[in-house]
Amino acid sequence: MKQPPPDSSLLRILPEIRDALAAGRPVVALESTIISHGMPYPENLAFAAEVENVIRAAGAVPATLAVIDGRCQVGCGPDELAILARGENIAKVSRRDLPVLAARRQTGATTVAATMIIAAMAGIKVFATGGIGGVHRHGESTMDISADLQELAHTPVAVVCAGCKSILDIGRTLEYLETFGVPVLCMGSTHFPAFYCKESGYEADTACPTPADAASIIRAKWDLGLGGGVLVANPIPDQYAMDPARMNAVIEQALAEADRRHIHGKAITPFLLAWIKDATGGDSLASNIQLAYHNARTAAQIAVELCK
Repeated sequence: MKQPPPDSSLLRILPEIRDALAAGRPVVALESTIISHGMPYPENLAFAAEVENVIRAAGAVPATLAVIDGRCQVGCGPDELAILARGENIAKVSRRDLPVLAARRQTGATTVAATMIIAAMAGIKVFATGGIGGVHRHGESTMDISADLQELAHTPVAVVCAGCKSILDIGRTLEYLETFGVPVLCMGSTHFPAFYCKESGYEADTACPTPADAASIIRAKWDLGLGGGVLVANPIPDQYAMDPARMNAVIEQALAEADRRHIHGKAITPFLLAWIKDATGGDSLASNIQLAYHNARTAAQIAVELCK
């Protein structure tokens, strides 16, 4: 049975973004979980403003996505960004949570999965984030697999990221994406990145030397009538990359502490990121911010090429 189109009353697109989409100009979506649940206040508020500036400087229009009072918000102004940054009673929203927040008129920050859904509703084709979710370590036993992967399999949005988060089982995540036919492109390298680190030990499907090359593959997929998204892995710049041995040791400590405290589900990623930040003396947060800027810039360049 074919699903009916979404209720337009549940979708609010800011005029600048609506006009850009209508004119065929490049627009890049941004998630809001990285603001509410991925960074401390007030650094997150400064980041939210600067990442939009990065996209504008590269020739595209930024659109930070969230759920505000039950409506899917495409573009957040200063007031909405301030609410999201303070993180007070801000839900972490994935696919399963969208109808709950819509019915109860609640506010939430969107994960990769929810951001892809809202971007597709609005007609935005490119989305920049830090790192995607994936198969968690020991996921073969726990079945803890991020909804981000299913969204990439079914929702036609290109996601630019620094790979999947280092806390995950990267090998199984790549196997999952292959099973569901998601192309994995890697900007300027054949090595799939590991968020804070340039290399994960795994190869990507396809190396793309330029944003134009990546855009041509993304366009070809959709021109062929193949549904679903594309993952564009964008390795962190050399000057901000962290040592893999150091990071693996810190991640193992963080995972052990999460297990000791019985932390799981939605709470696990924010806990691990906060633990890693403290254990690295803030180095991981600095890397996280810089890789997100790098991804935003690359996403804007790809969006510009897709509009040519």
